[in-house]
Amino acid sequence: MSIVKVIEILANSTESWEDATKKAVKHASKTVKNIKSVYVKDQSALVNGENITEFRVDVKISFEVN
Repeated sequence: MSIVKVIEILANSTESWEDATKKAVKHASKTVKNIKSVYVKDQSALVNGENITEFRVDVKISFEVN
């Protein structure tokens, strides 16, 4: 039997939602081991005029606890 914990992280990027998600996983992996999955719970963006200036994600990261 495995025990899995879930943490929620907010991340942002000026490039894309995909890049923001990658940044969230990279940041979490500095202190969390055995990451198994990432679930994008929500996406949003900041807009200035006609341009998106920042992509934001709210993700849930699951990891196995030994």
